Amino acid sequence: MAIPKKHIKRAVGRNRIRRIVRENFRHQQHDLPAIDIVVIAKAGIADLSNQEINKVLDKLWRKLVQRCGG
Repeated sequence: MAIPKKHIKRAVGRNRIRRIVRENFRHQQHDLPAIDIVVIAKAGIADLSNQEINKVLDKLWRKLVQRCGG
């Protein structure tokens, strides 16, 4: 997981994103293929609410499953 200081200045914000991604992954991992996944935070993620980040992650997990033939 890569959350650059350039996009989220404070450690509190970076840790918030990490917690959300880990928790969302924990709930979805049984549906995901057995592959290595790298998560890179893009600019603007700090402006999203927790619910919006979860919606984006759910969409990305579904896209990943489709691409991997799941």
